[in-house]
Amino acid sequence: MPSTAEILSFEEPPVPAGASPWVVEPAPSAIEIVAYDPRWPEHADALRHRITDALGTRAIRVEHVGSTSVPGLAAKPVIDLDLTVADPADERVWLPRLEALGFVLTVREPWWHEHRLLQAGKAPGHRKGASPVSGVAANLHVFGPDSPELVKHVVFRDWLRVDAADRERYGDMKREAAQHPGQLVMDYNARKQAVILEIYQRAFEAAGFR
Repeated sequence: MPSTAEILSFEEPPVPAGASPWVVEPAPSAIEIVAYDPRWPEHADALRHRITDALGTRAIRVEHVGSTSVPGLAAKPVIDLDLTVADPADERVWLPRLEALGFVLTVREPWWHEHRLLQAGKAPGHRKGASPVSGVAANLHVFGPDSPELVKHVVFRDWLRVDAADRERYGDMKREAAQHPGQLVMDYNARKQAVILEIYQRAFEAAGFR
């Protein structure tokens, strides 16, 4: 279990010299923000079942996070899931089984909580993988059980589910950030960062961390 200090921190280590997080390089693309789709939780459940069927007890937890997990929130039409495994660095245990489903490893960050990102479906700007659920694009974030990101994502999600003002504020920011043709996804994310950090402070306080 991560410490409270780790959960509250947003400091990230620099990329080591000569290293790159990219297994598949991203390409500039249009960022599409759409109205909330009530089918997104169903898609997430279908993905969760496919992942747990493939990994068995290796999948310690699979959590629907990100904007598609918040009813009423506009989002990119891409399902975000957090997968907890015992050791993300031991890829031979879990990666081949996910690749067999159609997921493609696109990011590997050993220096940042051993994070891996896999993608499937029609996620814009990245190499295409056959979707594990027909017509559904997905980002699958893989962390170990001690990663603070797993807690942060749930705290942020749960706060947006209950706070209409921050939900609207975040949706407006996402639409504004998307209005830059040809940007990379990390550029889009950077444009949202100030609002995200502001919302996180309220979410942490509501969850009892402050």
